[in-house]
Amino acid sequence: MCDKRYNGYTNYQTWNVALWIDNDEGSQSYWQEKTREIVEQASDQQGAISTLEQDLKDEHNEGKPETQGTYGDLLQHALDCVNWYELAENMIDELKENEPELFEPWTTAKSIAERG
Repeated sequence: MCDKRYNGYTNYQTWNVALWIDNDEGSQSYWQEKTREIVEQASDQQGAISTLEQDLKDEHNEGKPETQGTYGDLLQHALDCVNWYELAENMIDELKENEPELFEPWTTAKSIAERG
């Protein structure tokens, strides 16, 4: 059961990861900086979201404890239910709100492409 909305998120699992990222100062700082680096290197917003989504998923899966049997299966299922795309999109939207100047190159490139 991964599809029951929870506190404005896709599901409880997604909300829980977002809560831990936002409420742990070290984790929050790490992901804010990681998001900034990805945005600075990406050629567009979709590319940045995809890269951040994969980084979030990879780091959380790599950081999980080695657990086997029922508990390991339950933990993996919970991680599989997380909407990593939603988390990445929210992080980039928050950065865009706080640091709009980082997104100016994308706006300029899009404007030039539309005229071209």
